[in-house]
Amino acid sequence: MQLFPLEVVESWHSALKAHNVEQLCSLASRDVEVVGPRGAGRGHDVVRQWFRRGGFNAEPLRWFCGARGPVVVEQRGRWFTPEAVTVEDSGRWIIPDTTSERIVASAFSVVAGRVVRYQRFDKLHEALVATHLSDDDEVLLRC
Repeated sequence: MQLFPLEVVESWHSALKAHNVEQLCSLASRDVEVVGPRGAGRGHDVVRQWFRRGGFNAEPLRWFCGARGPVVVEQRGRWFTPEAVTVEDSGRWIIPDTTSERIVASAFSVVAGRVVRYQRFDKLHEALVATHLSDDDEVLLRC
């Protein structure tokens, strides 16, 4: 069963909240592009490095979804000291207390039930412009 783009991104956030980087990788294409303020890279190893190095977690606040796969999520972003992140035997990441927090937005391109591109933006407006979405694309009701 293939998930719709919004469902894929909701699952991505659940995996992020659970600190389950392998679940993040299972939701991403093998050649996923990860773009952030420090540059870009491709592949599952980049997702693992991004999660470990950035110590990023996000609480979704608002959702926007287009007809062809773009999804933007406004989030309360939290960053952790990367040196303090540890890994259990099960592969689950253990994240310490928050070291910084601010409102950011993430843009996702989803194709065939997989995230093919993830990019973080400092402002919601920037993410909406980059994905050709607008306030009219906000998802107000979710099951």
